[in-house]
Amino acid sequence: AFDLMESGGSSVQPGGSLRLSCAPSINPIRSRCMGWFRQAPGKEREGLATFYIEGNTAHYAESVRGRFTISLDNAKNTLYLQMNSLKSDDSAMYYCAATAPWYGTPCPTLEVDYRYWGQGTQVTVSS
Repeated sequence: AFDLMESGGSSVQPGGSLRLSCAPSINPIRSRCMGWFRQAPGKEREGLATFYIEGNTAHYAESVRGRFTISLDNAKNTLYLQMNSLKSDDSAMYYCAATAPWYGTPCPTLEVDYRYWGQGTQVTVSS
């Protein structure tokens, strides 16, 4: 087992940008899928982006494609979510997650398939 620690959440105006970070407690992290999810009050948790570590490949939900970018910095052993052109609808608690060892794409998109979760970091988009 290992831990995930998110950071980078903040309040930002519509149209602004934020970069979220996720640091796993194991180094290096490999042979897994990692993902970013979010949950707004009263809504179900939504999968945003997944990253297959061994293949260095990313996939995005339609709601964020073209605005958000998921990436892994191997040197820093840190997963990022770059969020641009933020909207009020993007306000939510954002979570980083990782699967058990996983080989091949595509990465799963359902939260039930992710075994390890961070505590979340709050993003608020408001003028």
